[in-house]
Amino acid sequence: MNTKKYIALGIACAVVPAGAATLSRVDVNGTRRMDAESVRILAGVNVGDNITSGRVNEITKKLQDSGYFSRINVSMVGNTLKINLTESPIISQVTVEGNDEISTDDLKKEIKLKERATYDETVIAADVQRLLTVYQRKGYFGTKINPKKIELDNDRVNVVYEITEGHPTYISDIDFTGNNRFSSRTLRGEILSREHAWWRFMTQFDVFDEDRIKYDQQLLRQFYLRNGYVDANVVNATGKFTENREYYSVTFDIDEGEKYKFGELTIENPFPDVPNEKLYDVMKMSTGDTYNVDRVEETISALRGAVADYGYAFITVEPIPTKDAENRTVSIKFNIEKTNRIYLNSINILGNVRTFDSVIEQSLPMRAGDPFSLQTIEEGRQNLMHTRFFKSVQMVPSRIADANMMNLDVRVEEQPTGELSGGVGWSNINGFMVDAGITENNFMGRGQVVQIKGSIAQYQKQALFSFTEPYLFGRALSGGFDVAYTMYDYKGLTGFDYNRDSLTVSGRLGWKLTDHWSQSMRLSAAFDQNSDPQQGGGMIHARLYSLGTAFRYYNLDTNFEQHTHTGIVGNMGVTYTGFGGTTTYMRYYGDATAMVNFLDDRWQLKTSIEGGYIEPIGDDYIPRVYRYFLGGESLRGFDVAGVGRISQNSYSLGGLWKVNGSTQLNFPIFIPDEYQVKGFVFADYGILGDPDVPHGHENAPYLQEIGSGWRTSAGFGVYWNTPMGPMNFSWGWPLKIDKNDKERRFLLSFETQF
Repeated sequence: MNTKKYIALGIACAVVPAGAATLSRVDVNGTRRMDAESVRILAGVNVGDNITSGRVNEITKKLQDSGYFSRINVSMVGNTLKINLTESPIISQVTVEGNDEISTDDLKKEIKLKERATYDETVIAADVQRLLTVYQRKGYFGTKINPKKIELDNDRVNVVYEITEGHPTYISDIDFTGNNRFSSRTLRGEILSREHAWWRFMTQFDVFDEDRIKYDQQLLRQFYLRNGYVDANVVNATGKFTENREYYSVTFDIDEGEKYKFGELTIENPFPDVPNEKLYDVMKMSTGDTYNVDRVEETISALRGAVADYGYAFITVEPIPTKDAENRTVSIKFNIEKTNRIYLNSINILGNVRTFDSVIEQSLPMRAGDPFSLQTIEEGRQNLMHTRFFKSVQMVPSRIADANMMNLDVRVEEQPTGELSGGVGWSNINGFMVDAGITENNFMGRGQVVQIKGSIAQYQKQALFSFTEPYLFGRALSGGFDVAYTMYDYKGLTGFDYNRDSLTVSGRLGWKLTDHWSQSMRLSAAFDQNSDPQQGGGMIHARLYSLGTAFRYYNLDTNFEQHTHTGIVGNMGVTYTGFGGTTTYMRYYGDATAMVNFLDDRWQLKTSIEGGYIEPIGDDYIPRVYRYFLGGESLRGFDVAGVGRISQNSYSLGGLWKVNGSTQLNFPIFIPDEYQVKGFVFADYGILGDPDVPHGHENAPYLQEIGSGWRTSAGFGVYWNTPMGPMNFSWGWPLKIDKNDKERRFLLSFETQF
């Protein structure tokens, strides 16, 4: 019998005299945990009160509203108020079962029924409705939730919300109305929601989600603002079931308005020592350009930086737009205002249970006593997020009254930093491969990185242990060491034809020189044994002790949505191998890659070049296993190690130097962007220098018969950045080739991590 029936029974059973009776006594029966006086207080009655039939109903309702009782019977017998009760059981535990698509933690946030509270069916009914709403927002409209009461001893119960999730409700089609300037296909590419298709099994964007639809409205509004339509508005976004009620149909109603251009652009400069021309030079748009809200934000940031170069770090830039509907222009005055200089009083780190305060402080570019700067604070937040130690980072400043000081609370929410990886893959140089590893990126909460990894491939086996301390001696100096054991079984691989086992132990240091330049040093010892037919085929033992330094330049601007980059990355270095080892030589190397995005960052032109040179010292001979090889992924259209001098037995002799490069155009194809599939065309080139073959060696005369000039190739391919890892398909054709070079028209490389 439910609660409402109990109330009705209580009212029906009440015996109330025709007139009011003066209360002389209150009798309470049936309680186990609550005493009679507490019940009287809940009922709101006192001896001497006049009790009518209406007052009896009022007392019953008060007791019911308290939530402590499952059965209530109130009656007036003479001058005695009789209250017969059955107390509601106490909640021992509240759980959910059957949920796969939404986490238990997220569902429990919606449940108001708490442990150690009294059992209340009205609260449970409200909980069920809230949980159903959560599932409906995720597209699971067929979800059913059955609250189950499990009775325990001592008048206690467990409550289980049993969930049957059903199947998600997919979006069958996404339509637009009012869009005259842009096609529906273009607009579909600007939102997150997608129409359902069998190949979208890796995402949830084709499941109807009310919150995502609202976010899509904002994305459409921003898209129009970037393309000059300042009055554009998404009037409505509606979703309705199809006739069979298995899918959702979504329609966005858009009022585009007219297209505007930038009108007059002016700057109010309050600083006499800051040249106006310097400020106008950093503006990201010009009069007559199509209005773009992103350019306005970029200009605000650029003006702040330009003024800061003259020592004025505390400014605000307020854009004041003036719209001319007749000429369809938007004039903007950027008003620069001085602000009082404010300093940081203290930085308080909150929410870190595992990560040391010192690790967080090392990522912050400001300290107590520094000038307060929102730009610097945002830089610190980005630094902390880039560590991937935290799920969220909030920077909360608070002003100290009557002082030019601010306190800063750094509130972090930690997340797991360990990674367990495994993978399968295939490449031309390694064949089929299986690997596994474990990485801890915040070891013991100290920000240290520990990695153990192993792989087994058709032609190579490797085991690696690595340790990195990002702030050695409390300074911005990274240090670490690596221990690696590698077995190369290249006897069966065309072009190489050698075996090599290598144990390498190395230590390293690294530091930043500027915002874009960094330097590193490495000291290593390698203990090798190899079998090479050029050296007789027997097992040869070698020791290589090396010391090297390298410089790195990194300046990339990344579009995370399109997974494209603009900028330059380069490396150059030198390594000396000797110190009493079996071989003595210098190795010089360098590489550079430049990338530029265009056409909404969906297209990318990429060019790269790399080179290396080995200089023997004295009469030392450079074994073939340490030389350079060319072909395969380094020169598409040619086989792995398929370029350059070869022996009489047709294996590659390699070279003491090489130069190779590539120019590649990446472009979108008909597959939606979220699947990260790109097409590309390329042109590769390379040249491999002569090997170190002593005079009188059996291969020395043969070297004169084979050309060692430039090789070129061109082709096309498809790149797919799958959820498990990158996959490359390419078809290449040599354009300039020597008669003894080996071709490989098709190249597939696939490597995965999960």
